[in-house]
Amino acid sequence: MWLIWFDIPGTPRPIHFRHDGNVVKVEMIKRISEEKIAGNRMKVYERQSEVHGLMKQFQLKYELNTCKWFLYKI
Repeated sequence: MWLIWFDIPGTPRPIHFRHDGNVVKVEMIKRISEEKIAGNRMKVYERQSEVHGLMKQFQLKYELNTCKWFLYKI
């Protein structure tokens, strides 16, 4: 489950998601970039949030063609 809002230019901004049965609030955006994986354009969000009581850095990837979110490097 993801909760997302879109800014004026239409860039998606994740607010929180569910991981291992817990809701993880996305607290800090460190960087947003764009990459291509197998020809699919993706927005890459480098984030920091509290997970199980510890601050962790992770990546969220948003596939522009399918509007799907992926959690990387948690």
